[in-house]
Amino acid sequence: MLNQTVEKKLTLLITGANGQVAYDLLRRLPSHYHWVALGSNELDIRDSQQVHQRIRQIWPDWVVNLAAYTKVDLAEKEAETAYAVNMRGVEHLARALAAQRAATGKGWLLHVSTDFVFDGCHSSPYHPEHPISPKSVYGDSKAKGEALVREWLPEAHIILRTAWVYGVHGHNFVKTILRLMSEREEVRVVADQVGTPTWSGALADVILSIIRQVVDRQKCQSLAGTYHFTDAGAVSWYDFAVAIAEEAAAMGYPVRAKVLPIRTVDYPTPAQRPAYSVLDKTDTWRIFSIQPVHWREHLRKMLGEFCKRYA
Repeated sequence: MLNQTVEKKLTLLITGANGQVAYDLLRRLPSHYHWVALGSNELDIRDSQQVHQRIRQIWPDWVVNLAAYTKVDLAEKEAETAYAVNMRGVEHLARALAAQRAATGKGWLLHVSTDFVFDGCHSSPYHPEHPISPKSVYGDSKAKGEALVREWLPEAHIILRTAWVYGVHGHNFVKTILRLMSEREEVRVVADQVGTPTWSGALADVILSIIRQVVDRQKCQSLAGTYHFTDAGAVSWYDFAVAIAEEAAAMGYPVRAKVLPIRTVDYPTPAQRPAYSVLDKTDTWRIFSIQPVHWREHLRKMLGEFCKRYA
């Protein structure tokens, strides 16, 4: 996906360096990029002074913000923390970059957001311009963070909404299902919530592709704005779990549990989740010349890597 012949020397600051997307992103960075990757223990984006100091030290061409409070249910109780990270922390990054742009003329923010900014009541894929209406603290905090990015960096931002992210690193649905299927006789999974899984490796590739193309094309056109990216296709959590079981079993992973469908009302959670949150990626695919890949194909790639590593 990346054109390695382009030798643009860029400096990247990557926040949330301990997360699953950062794990895959760092393994894909071109050798001619200079990058600094910081976890929350090294850069707490809730601290405005710390953020401004780091920006002034690094003078990044791009900040890739992967830092987020993502504990969807716990956010209903820890709203103050969720907003501190997902709204104010994002504002600190945007304001620091705006100050840098005023001084040097450079500095873009690529901010990863979520399908939870939508209410889930739509019956067709959500376009980036579709009105947002989050139904949870997590979704609302992410929506407010998006708005602050647009306010402070109107001509120098990429907001990239994604959904259902999983990878070999960190905690995610795929790894949880694999563990439960090796421990239990039955696993019950919600069947009336529909979305699209996203392999963190694919998301990392797209992040780098977008950065490269914005740099290459910014003199002739503005690409600032909000975009959607997930893998192709749509599936319920239940059918996703069934696919995980089928693909893992074919690779020799110990799968003993039977996957059973349940309704959302049978599995109440503190946070309301979108019943339908498929994102419309057609503009992203077209504008950035991205070849769509079905979610099941990328699931196989992830499971192949996972089974080799942990078998």
